[in-house]
Amino acid sequence: MKNEIVYRVYDFLKEFPPFSFLGKDDLMKVSSQVTVTYLPEGKTLFNAGEAPQPRFFVVNTGAINLTDEQNKTVDICDEGDVFGIRPLIAHSPYLLSARATEETVLYCIPTAVFLPMVDTQPRIASYLATNFAAGMANMYSVKPDKNLLGQGVFSELITLDPAREPVYCDVSLSIQEGAQIMAKHGIGSLIICDSLKRPAGIVTDKDMRVKVVAGDIRKKENITLIMSSPVICVTPSMSIAELQITMLKNRISHLAVTEDGTPMTKLLGVISEHDLVVQQAENPAIMIKQIRQATDVKTLKNIRNKTSVLIGKYLTQEVSVPFIADIVSQVNDEIIRRTILLAEFKLGKHLYDEISYCWLALGSEGREEQMLLTDQDNAIIYMDNPSVPDIKDRCLALAGEVTGMLHEIGFEYCPADMMASNPMWCQSLKGWQETFSRWIHQPAEKEIMMCTIFFDFRPVYGDEVLVKELSVSIFENLDKQDIFLHFLAKNALKNPPPLSFFRNFIVEKNGEHKDSFDIKLRAMMPLADAARLLTLSKRISGTTNTFKRYQKMAETEPQNAELYRLAADAYEILMRQRTLTGLSAGDSGRYIRPDEMDKMARLQLRNAFQPIGELQDLIKVRFQVSSVL
Repeated sequence: MKNEIVYRVYDFLKEFPPFSFLGKDDLMKVSSQVTVTYLPEGKTLFNAGEAPQPRFFVVNTGAINLTDEQNKTVDICDEGDVFGIRPLIAHSPYLLSARATEETVLYCIPTAVFLPMVDTQPRIASYLATNFAAGMANMYSVKPDKNLLGQGVFSELITLDPAREPVYCDVSLSIQEGAQIMAKHGIGSLIICDSLKRPAGIVTDKDMRVKVVAGDIRKKENITLIMSSPVICVTPSMSIAELQITMLKNRISHLAVTEDGTPMTKLLGVISEHDLVVQQAENPAIMIKQIRQATDVKTLKNIRNKTSVLIGKYLTQEVSVPFIADIVSQVNDEIIRRTILLAEFKLGKHLYDEISYCWLALGSEGREEQMLLTDQDNAIIYMDNPSVPDIKDRCLALAGEVTGMLHEIGFEYCPADMMASNPMWCQSLKGWQETFSRWIHQPAEKEIMMCTIFFDFRPVYGDEVLVKELSVSIFENLDKQDIFLHFLAKNALKNPPPLSFFRNFIVEKNGEHKDSFDIKLRAMMPLADAARLLTLSKRISGTTNTFKRYQKMAETEPQNAELYRLAADAYEILMRQRTLTGLSAGDSGRYIRPDEMDKMARLQLRNAFQPIGELQDLIKVRFQVSSVL
């Protein structure tokens, strides 16, 4: 007789890796051994430090929060996620605690059944190693088209404190002296080094217990008698993923960091499994999961504040600014989506399920370049529906709630009120089409200013079909009104390269920011304006990001590719400097003091201005602009 439960388990597991890699017979064998466990909300499955159970777990329904010893969330596992298998492979206690954050049903899989399949199927072994290295059970759970677990998270480097000398023991010392060093520093392992500080071996507290306390080696003997050798060494440039894979493959919990990754060079530091767990807690993909589970604004604010810390770490590690901006944009987008959902539930979810609308990000967030907590620029587009006459009122009520929540999180209100809560920026598709048509066909100074903000619109939440229809309408209007690009070109030339005749920075002459350089207005905006203008003239759609716009232009115009690449590089330098300034000053980073920068930083900044002049010369010729209004 057919066992319905086994087949139900089989049908579920086959949809998720690594079980999807198994053949039918093997998967049926696993499914037949599965037991089902129910956990009520708040129930703990296991605690950090406990010996691993002879099984691992798959979430069928609900969610499991994995936390470290400080109760800091390291991962959130939901449907199809695998957890609790790493300690079984590494033969070590649980590093994390597992607790149900809602009613949860788990499939418990005996490791005795599954692990032999890991040894015979390299694809499963590779998946598990990479999966654990990412600190996630579901490698592609963040966003299908923009995977946070791509180059940045996998290639993220472990941070070694240069001021902290690694704890080690000289080969000449006794076991007792080595034990005293371990006790003094509260560590569970000790690298043994020769006179040149090269790692010769490693001793763990287990070695002390088994070989000395329970063994026959006296504590006055030389420590080399109980050390394990050779030591597994790594370079400082290895990523978190590579470090965790190395630990898993060698079934160890500590790695020695040396100058060249071999025992033949000087010890620089020691990385423990615990170090990696702590660093994973700052993983942006974990933040995304936390945002999706947030039930209040305070939680969202705390997560966004952690993002600022992450930005600083990435900048210190010289991670590329476009990648950092992409990560931050995804965190910001997820926060916006969560605030919209919270606002919908507060006002009545049914009121918004029956209408079609889309939340738009504008300005720097629309360009996916809002690294710091700056002001809001957003809008709403909705579809008219005769059967729902109060759509605009519903959207304005929602926008008021959302912009208020974002303000609490740290995104200031727009001083010019360019927000979805303003009736002018909460319009139907038809209304927005008419607005852009008017701006394009009657391009006065105010209309041009609006276009520099609103042409960077990007859908964040809701019906993206509305946005596509609006984009089509805009390009149709541009095809009918070439003179508009001429006016847009004049606007792009308003800010010439920001150096005086004597190659000094053009700084503010008076006011609150006297003697400061406005990096946004004088350097970044000219590059962003030029990128927007050039891509519009080529009818390039699908991207609002300045870096990507220059990339598209380089592909479209190979003869100018070098200039566009220089422009993108310059924009990266400017964004990096603004972000560093903002993080240091606790503000938007818009105003910097050239007199407080070192010579190399000033020179790098000056060099970043060069493409501005070349781009503006190109614009003058292409759009036949002889003077600036």
